[in-house]
Amino acid sequence: LHFQLPPAEQAKLVGVIRGRILDVAVDLRKGSPTYRRHVAAELGAERGEQMLIPAGFAHGFCTLEPETLIFYKVSKPFSAAQDSGIYWNDPSLGIDWPVKESEAVLSQKDMKLPRLADTDLPFRYAG
Repeated sequence: LHFQLPPAEQAKLVGVIRGRILDVAVDLRKGSPTYRRHVAAELGAERGEQMLIPAGFAHGFCTLEPETLIFYKVSKPFSAAQDSGIYWNDPSLGIDWPVKESEAVLSQKDMKLPRLADTDLPFRYAG
């Protein structure tokens, strides 16, 4: 589940060009009524759905079809220095992923991400 830290935090608009995904956003803003909660939606190319992920949320997805192709529009450019994330299958988040942990294909970087409880993130809810 990826995000960028301030001052490079991003809002993302996510869509699917080919195939389908389960798209997930997790609220990381301390003080928010939905802090640590997530929303998940299936997005598909045929239906043309998109999901807006606000700044201060982590984002991740799982492809549901081979050769799936997604696109992102972001509010700020990528910043390697502020690039961060939390472990995709953190049990405290309760995300019902459609893949077993043993079968998930992850990058080396994603395999090493911390659980949310092991982070001190700077995102705050503004009311």
